[in-house]
Amino acid sequence: MKSKLTLKETIVVASTLFGMFFGAGNLIFPVHLGQMAGSNSWPAILGFCITAVSIPILAVAAIGNTHSADLYELSSKVTGWYGLIFTTLLYLTIGPFFAIPRCATVSFTTGLEPMLSESSIRLGQLFFTFVFFAVVMFFSLKPSGITIWIGKIINPIFLVFLGILVAVALLDPGAPISQVEPVESYVGGAFFNGFLEGYGTMDAIAGLAFGIVIINVVRGLGIEKDNDVARQTLKAGIFTGILMAIIYVLTIIMGAQSRGLFELSDNGGIALTQISGHYLGGFGMLILALTITFACLKTAIGLVTSCSEMFIKIFPGRLSYRGWAILFTVFSFAVSNVGLTAIISYAIPFLMLLYPLVTVLIVMALLEKTFDKSRYVYVCTTIGAFIPAVFDCLKTMPEGIQTALGIPALTEIGSGLFPLFDLGLGWVVPSVIGCIIGLVLKKIKS
Repeated sequence: MKSKLTLKETIVVASTLFGMFFGAGNLIFPVHLGQMAGSNSWPAILGFCITAVSIPILAVAAIGNTHSADLYELSSKVTGWYGLIFTTLLYLTIGPFFAIPRCATVSFTTGLEPMLSESSIRLGQLFFTFVFFAVVMFFSLKPSGITIWIGKIINPIFLVFLGILVAVALLDPGAPISQVEPVESYVGGAFFNGFLEGYGTMDAIAGLAFGIVIINVVRGLGIEKDNDVARQTLKAGIFTGILMAIIYVLTIIMGAQSRGLFELSDNGGIALTQISGHYLGGFGMLILALTITFACLKTAIGLVTSCSEMFIKIFPGRLSYRGWAILFTVFSFAVSNVGLTAIISYAIPFLMLLYPLVTVLIVMALLEKTFDKSRYVYVCTTIGAFIPAVFDCLKTMPEGIQTALGIPALTEIGSGLFPLFDLGLGWVVPSVIGCIIGLVLKKIKS
């Protein structure tokens, strides 16, 4: 019986995890972050890597550490009904509601849209997203081949395309980082803004979903004991995290240096288009289109696979794996044609609600042996994170909804109640207080 993976097997698992993680947001957000942070890019990089690298890898490790079969089992440590609601909402967020449609929309917006005339954009988007999701459905209906197709074929192609673009841009920078003036919000708050910018990648949320896929891959390579599976999963996750961090640092620097050539863009997709067009011309546009399309295809396949496998468990007897995969793919195709701006604007409030809950769940899962897996600690800490997270969710809703519901007044209340609320971290102190209350209740009960 094997207790550890070979180096080659570890690299294959790490490559698979990287391929599932690295998608649309992982290209857009770091480049735009660099443009905004400028000379303050390094503290911004540190904050970004915490939420876009460290927490996602710890999320995968949390599934293995608790020997949970999946996110549903892990989140049910709070309560059963919470586990069902939390798991459903999380998978819909990283699935057909936002993340999967965003993969196709970002691919089209940053890759092919600049090559089309204005009159043909709508038809071009419809055709592109149809082909995109046809490919996603094909591979999603063959989940047993996910290691081969993502880890060995699509992933290396993506890395080659991305490497060409980054290398050319860094060899001839538009301006030194030290000479790029940061935008106002990054003058004194680069770390915290980078921290929040990492939310957009959705990787901490996706890590809890991908954990079961990676654990199954590890088991399929001959690792059977739970402790061994947890160790080898974390080991592969560290490889993945190192690769992701390197790419983030390079793309953030590339974005910051591009400010010597271009004005601050509205989003990272536009920035990537400008950078590739400047350095590589028409060929650069093709490189960008291929890079983003491969990156997003990988992530979309992983998300459809993970969502379908989870919904079989939490809603048994409703649909087969094939049925869920087809439903999620078709729904994502429809949402992707709504437009990138709408998808992003409605995704942010969900992320502000979910990220605090995800983070405290990961921390508790990793440290549960220190408090004897007490449900009191799980419940009280989660309540502490949930209340301010609701205020954060309301604060980031689209302006029209905020005005109609009188949300600005509630935001003022939240600012007065929760320390660090204005930095987007109002959940931190209440979570700690909740944890202390849970430990006290555990002590009293024992």
